[in-house]
Amino acid sequence: MTERGASYSVGQVAGFAGITVRTLHYYDREGLLSPSERSAAGYRLYNDRDLARLQQILFYRELDFPVEEIRSILTDPQATALGPLRERHRQLNEQIAKLQRMVEVAEQAIEMERTGVRLSPEERFDIFGEVRWDLSYATDAQLKWADSARQRESMERAARHSKEDWRQLMAESAAWRRELIVAFEDGQPAGGERAMDLAEQHRAHVERWFTACPPESHRMIADDYLTDPRAFAMLVPPSEQLPGLAQFLHAAIEANARRIMEG
Repeated sequence: MTERGASYSVGQVAGFAGITVRTLHYYDREGLLSPSERSAAGYRLYNDRDLARLQQILFYRELDFPVEEIRSILTDPQATALGPLRERHRQLNEQIAKLQRMVEVAEQAIEMERTGVRLSPEERFDIFGEVRWDLSYATDAQLKWADSARQRESMERAARHSKEDWRQLMAESAAWRRELIVAFEDGQPAGGERAMDLAEQHRAHVERWFTACPPESHRMIADDYLTDPRAFAMLVPPSEQLPGLAQFLHAAIEANARRIMEG
């Protein structure tokens, strides 16, 4: 060992750090870590100070810091990692909370599979027809309303429905949907009695089969019909949709909510 300490080849350093030689070459090209020495043959050699810097780089990379930010922290004497570390801490906590909600959604889905009604593909088509339960929307909705007691009640009641319950529920929904389309095609105003009565029937349908649905909650459901095609497709299958129908239903639900709250 010389006064300046031991020197290590790129292969040795890669082995110490559990990374590839290619990664070390990349860090060199990006100006994150250039070896302090070269052998007589021109090969890269790293000293103890280089290894300490590599340890810092790997720490920040583990926290998903971008290369540019790591370079700034390590090369600018005025730079501090405190602010970026606090921001990353906040982001990680948000990710942990989201992952925890996803775990809860998965657990609820597992419980529904255990206790809910198992339908064959033929039975599903017979009962639901063209209506398809979009799992991506269902998961997003569950994450969005995970803290809502009404969402939990809705999931629990849905899990308890029998095949006959689903058959009756979907028959009611189809009859209501036909009336909605007729009213829309007849040119009924969204704020008129007929449209508002249809909106009220929908609200009552939600309460009868899933959970309490006060006007404000009904409005939030209607917002999804307007902004998320997946939500509206679970109510009106694409083959029955008409241009402007989602907007008509949204406006009718808004008008009915005002009628209830002002009545």
